[in-house]
Amino acid sequence: MPLNRPLRSLHSQSTLSRQRRLVQGITLVICFLIIPGLLLLITWMTPALAATPRHYNELTFPPLPEVQVPDYQRTTLDNGLTLYLLEDHDLPLVSGQAWIKTGSRWEPADQVGLASITGEVMRSGGTLTHPADQLNELLEQRAAAVEVSIDTTAGSASFSALSEDLPQVFELFSEVLRKPALPPDKIDLSKTQHLGSIQRRNDDPEDIGSREFRRLIYGRQSPYARIEEVETIDNIQREDIQRFYQTYFQPNRMILGIVGDFDTPTLLAQINQTLGDWRPSASGVEDTLPEVAQTANPGLYLVNLPQLTQSTVQIGHLGGRLDEPDVFPLYVMNEILNSFGGRLFNEVRSRQGLAYSVYGVWSPQYDYPGLLISGGQTRSDTTVPFIQAVKSELKKLRETQVSAKELQQAKDAILNSFVFNFDRPGKVLTRLMRYEYYGYPEDFIFRYQRAVKATTQADVLGAAQRNLRPDQLVTLVVGNQASIQPPLTSLAPQVTPVDVTIPKGNLG
Repeated sequence: MPLNRPLRSLHSQSTLSRQRRLVQGITLVICFLIIPGLLLLITWMTPALAATPRHYNELTFPPLPEVQVPDYQRTTLDNGLTLYLLEDHDLPLVSGQAWIKTGSRWEPADQVGLASITGEVMRSGGTLTHPADQLNELLEQRAAAVEVSIDTTAGSASFSALSEDLPQVFELFSEVLRKPALPPDKIDLSKTQHLGSIQRRNDDPEDIGSREFRRLIYGRQSPYARIEEVETIDNIQREDIQRFYQTYFQPNRMILGIVGDFDTPTLLAQINQTLGDWRPSASGVEDTLPEVAQTANPGLYLVNLPQLTQSTVQIGHLGGRLDEPDVFPLYVMNEILNSFGGRLFNEVRSRQGLAYSVYGVWSPQYDYPGLLISGGQTRSDTTVPFIQAVKSELKKLRETQVSAKELQQAKDAILNSFVFNFDRPGKVLTRLMRYEYYGYPEDFIFRYQRAVKATTQADVLGAAQRNLRPDQLVTLVVGNQASIQPPLTSLAPQVTPVDVTIPKGNLG
């Protein structure tokens, strides 16, 4: 045993010696490789560290450039189909969108839902040449898409595809436009889905508030506010869908825009081949727009839902159109009211603590009056103070000019975000098509930026005085009447109940 001890000691010393040499070697490597890099980094950082940081108020930026519209080709086929073509070769992709002059505002009052179902089944039902399953498979194989929908004021059909698949996908897109099969089973499926939506329409207080506020302003029978019922869905038959499609889906009622990686002459030839022989109907279509007027008397309205612990509030009246002269100062007013740090946020939410969310929006439409609508969500016991606070801020806009700082911040926010509407060619093309669809002048795309820049404090005050009408305000509360303390009657002697009960006959 004693003889082994020196051997172990020598072995341990040898191991320690190797370990020390290894550590020394690693240290030298670090010194040679890392320290010079650190010295170089410090050298680079020295000027930056030495410079005194400037306050953000001292930073200057060049003025925003004017909106630039890329080169595009606009043409009209012999059958009246309007085309916008814009080449963009950054990516091997092509997308297209057709605007069709139709909309649910032209469906019969006893068939509410007809337009929406027509759009859905045009796509889900396939075409006369390619049934639904085959159409879906052909598109999936090419990672392509074709969609159709119809909303209140317009129909939309779109496609997207790789540029190498454009001929095949555009052929399928054209079939969906020209030869939809509209099979009975897909119609029945769509109707069933709509019936299910009717049964769920009172699940969300915000949805209730938005829906019922529109019905108060426009009227329950207005095409801008009426809602689907089981009876109106049951009234829709396949013949009605065919008739609606044949009436409105005509080439002379369409604007088709295509953007992406294509050759214009080649694509134009294909469009003429697939859509050029599509003849419009000999009978014209009456496009008279429905009359619009505020129907509800000013006052306070309540949807009483005892299960709620908070209130959803909407306050407003009938608004205006996008082509009215005050629209640009009103957009600036919107920003002053609604921005993060705007008046409603600062006063109603932050200072008084009365809201989870709060807003006030002048929301114009293209070819019919929109809404002025303010509101938000608050606790049941703060409903009355919340309403008073929002109305107070609207009143201030009519009585006193906004500050120069508020005005400039609002204009900067609008203009800085506005440029993102033009950061991709497809966005620009869509905007041009939308303006033509609603009959706006060609230069309207430039007016927004210029008009906002020119807006003054006096412009905002004048627009507020002309367009904010306190004597026309309709206030709708969706909440628990018993929990709203002080009661709503402290605001008005009469509170009109709004019944949102789905009739038992509508539950199937």
